[in-house]
Amino acid sequence: MLIILLLLLFIVIVLITRIRIVPQANIYVVERLGAFYKAWGTGIHFLVPFLDRVAKRVSIKEQVVDFQPQAVITKDNVTMQIDTVVFFQITNAVQFAYGVEQPIAAIENLTATTLRNIIGALELDATLTSRDLINTRITETLDQATDRWGIKVIRVELKNILPPNEIRDAMEKQMKAEREKREKILRAEAEKEYQIKVAQGKKDAQILQAEAAKQTAILKAEADKQAWILRGEASKEQSILIAAGEAQAIELVQKALADSLVCLNEANPNDAVLRLKALEAFEKAADGKATKIIIPSEIQGLAGLATSLKEVIATPSAEDTDAATTESTPK
Repeated sequence: MLIILLLLLFIVIVLITRIRIVPQANIYVVERLGAFYKAWGTGIHFLVPFLDRVAKRVSIKEQVVDFQPQAVITKDNVTMQIDTVVFFQITNAVQFAYGVEQPIAAIENLTATTLRNIIGALELDATLTSRDLINTRITETLDQATDRWGIKVIRVELKNILPPNEIRDAMEKQMKAEREKREKILRAEAEKEYQIKVAQGKKDAQILQAEAAKQTAILKAEADKQAWILRGEASKEQSILIAAGEAQAIELVQKALADSLVCLNEANPNDAVLRLKALEAFEKAADGKATKIIIPSEIQGLAGLATSLKEVIATPSAEDTDAATTESTPK
C-alpha cells in the first residue's frame, strides 16, 4: 500500500514538473525525442514526460548589443577605432534556434567585416561626416545576411569614431584655425555693418535736415504769402472805406448844395444875388492851377454889379442918416 502511494506521489510530482508556462513576448522551442516538435507561444503547456524537452527559450522583444571597438583603415590609410551598437529582433524562433550557432557572435563578426568594407572606401573626412550613410549601408547588409537566421536587424549606429592621437591633434588645430577664421570674418562683417549703419545714419540725417530746411522755407513762403494777402486785404479794405467816406462826403456836399439851392429857390432871389453866386462860382474856378481862364459872357456884367454892391454898402440908409444926425445935435 505504501509503495502504491509513493508511486502515485512520484507520478503527480513528475506531472507537475512537466507543466510549462510561457511568459509574454517569449517563445519556447520544444523537441520530442531530439527532433523539433513545436514552438510554444504565450500560455500554459505540458511536456510529455521522458519524450519532450524545451530546447531553447527565445525572447522576441527588441534587443540591443554594444560591440567592442573595431580597428578599421580608411581609404587614405588612417587607422581608427569604431564601436557599433546593433538593434535587432528575433522574428522566427525556430530559425534562430537551428539556423546559426552563437548568433550574437555571428552578428558581431558580420558587423565588423561590413564596417571595414564600407570605411575602406571612404576617406577620413568623409568617414567623420557620413555617419548616416554608414549606418544605413551596414543595416541593409546585416538585415539581408541575418534574415535566414530568423533575425531582423532594425538599426545599426556608430557609437564612437576614434582617430589616432596625432590625427585628433591635427583636427583640433584645424578646428581652432577655422574658429579663428570665422571669428575674424564675423568681426569684419560686424565692422562692415557698423560702417554701413553709420553712413546710412549720416545720409538719413542729411536727408532729414534737407527736408526740415525745405519745410521751413515752404512755411516761411506760405507765411509771407499770407502776410502779403492780409496786407493787400487791409489795403483794399482801407481803400474801400476811404472811397466810401469820400462818396459819403460828396453825397453830403451835394445834398447840402441841393438843400442850399432849394432854400435859395424858396427865397426867390433877385438878379443881384444870382450874379453874386455866379461870381463866387467863378472865384472857385479861378482858384485852381490853370494858366488860362475863359470868362463866360454872363459874367461880363459882374463889374457893374460889384460897383453897385459897393455903392449900396458905402451909402447909408435914410434911417441911419437920421439916427446919426440926432446923435450929433446937442441937446
